[in-house]
Amino acid sequence: MLFANIFSFLKPAKHIARLSKDQIDPLYKRLRLQVFSGIFVGYAAYYLIRKNFDLAMPYLLQQGYSKSQLGMVLASLPLAYGISKFVMGSVSDRSNPRYFLALGLILSAIISIVFGTNLVLGSFSLMLVLMFLNGWFQGMGWPPCGRTMVHWFSETERGTMMSIWNVAHNVGGGLIGPLTILGIAIFASWRSLFYFPAIIALLLAGFVLFIMRDTPQSVGLPPIEDYKNEYPADDGVDREKELTTKEILFKYVFVNKYLWYIAIANIFVYLVRYGVVDWAPTYLTEVKGFTHNQSSWAFFLYEYAGIPGTILCGYLSDKLFQGRRAPIGVIYMLGVMLAILLYWFNPPGHMWMDDVALIAIGFLIYGPVMLIGLHALDLVPKKAAGTAAGLTGLFGYVGGTTIANAGMGFVVDHFGWSGGFTMLFISCILAIFFISLTWHTGLIKHKKVKT
Repeated sequence: MLFANIFSFLKPAKHIARLSKDQIDPLYKRLRLQVFSGIFVGYAAYYLIRKNFDLAMPYLLQQGYSKSQLGMVLASLPLAYGISKFVMGSVSDRSNPRYFLALGLILSAIISIVFGTNLVLGSFSLMLVLMFLNGWFQGMGWPPCGRTMVHWFSETERGTMMSIWNVAHNVGGGLIGPLTILGIAIFASWRSLFYFPAIIALLLAGFVLFIMRDTPQSVGLPPIEDYKNEYPADDGVDREKELTTKEILFKYVFVNKYLWYIAIANIFVYLVRYGVVDWAPTYLTEVKGFTHNQSSWAFFLYEYAGIPGTILCGYLSDKLFQGRRAPIGVIYMLGVMLAILLYWFNPPGHMWMDDVALIAIGFLIYGPVMLIGLHALDLVPKKAAGTAAGLTGLFGYVGGTTIANAGMGFVVDHFGWSGGFTMLFISCILAIFFISLTWHTGLIKHKKVKT
C-alpha cells in the first residue's frame, strides 16, 4: 500500500469513448506496433546500464578487490531486482506502463552515472549500496512490459511476440561490449563504461515517454479479446476488472502450484544464465588467455546469439507445442548442459571453441528465461500479470542470480573454476526437473465468437 501511494501519480489512464468501427482497425495496427517498439527499446535500454559492472571486474581486480568482494557487489543487484520485480510488479498492475517504464529507466541511469565516479569505485561499501539501488530501479522494467503485452496481444500470438520482445535483453546486453570499447576510446577511461551507456539510456527514456500508450481502452479501442475475436475458455470472467492486491496474491498467484514450479525452476535457469555471463569476462581473461577487448566481443556474441534462439523457442512453443511451454524449455536446457561442458573442458588456446560454446549457451539459455516469464502471464488474469511474473523473477534473481554472483565468486575462490562449472551443470539438471513438472500445462484453448 505504501508503494501504491508513492507511485499514485502513475495510475492507469482512464478509458475513453469507443471510436467508430472504421477507425479501430488502422489505429489498432499502428498502436500495437508503436507500443511494442516502446517496450522493446525501453527494455533494451535497461540492459545498457545493468551489466556494466561485469566488464569492470577485471579492472577492479587489478585495483586489489577480491573475487568474493566483487561477487558480493554483483549479488546485491539481483537481490534488489528480485524483490523489486515482485513488489513493483504489484504496483505496475495498477499503473500506466508509459510512465512506469520510463521512470525506472531514468532513475537507473542516474545511479549508473554516479557509479562511474572515483569516489564510488574506490569504496566497496558505496558500490554495494548503489548496486542495490540500481537493482531496485531495474526491477521496474519487466512488469510494465508484461502489462503492455497482455493488453495489446492475444494468447494465441503472445508466445511469438513475447519471444521477439525478449531479445531486447540481448540487444541491450550485447551492446554493452561495443559501447564499452567506444566509451573508453572517447573518454580515455575505463570508468566511462558506466556513464557513457547511461547517457544513451536517458535519451531512450524520452523515446519511451513519447511513443508508449496504456491500454487499448485508454485510446478509444476495444479490448484485445474483442479486436481479435478470441475469447479464452473462462468466458464468464471479467478480464477488464481491476483487482485488489489481496485478490491478485491470494486468489490467483499464491494458490497456483504451477507458478511455484516455474518459480523454483527459474532459480536454476538464472543461476546458469548469470553464472556464465557475469563471470565470462573474468574467466576468459584469467583462464583462456583472452584480452579485455576479446572478452568484450565474446560477451557480445553470447548475448546476440540469444536473438534467433529465443524467437525460435517462442515460435515452437506456440506452433509445434500448441501453447505448452515446458517441452521446448526442457529441450533447450539439455542443449545448455552440453554447451557448458564444451565451455568448461575446452583447453586454453582454442579461442574459437570458447566463442562457439558461448554462442551455443547464449542461443539456448534465453529461451527458457523467456518461457518462464511467458508461462507466468498465461497462468493468471491479465490484471495480475505483473505480480505473477514478479514472483518468478523474485525466485530467479534473489535465488539464482544471487548464488551465481556471490556463490560463484566464493566457489571459484575456494574450489577453482571446476567447482563453479560443477555448480552450473547441476543447476541445469534441477531446472529441467522443475520445468518438467508443468509438462501438460498451457495448451491454448480458445473459442471463436462470431460477430
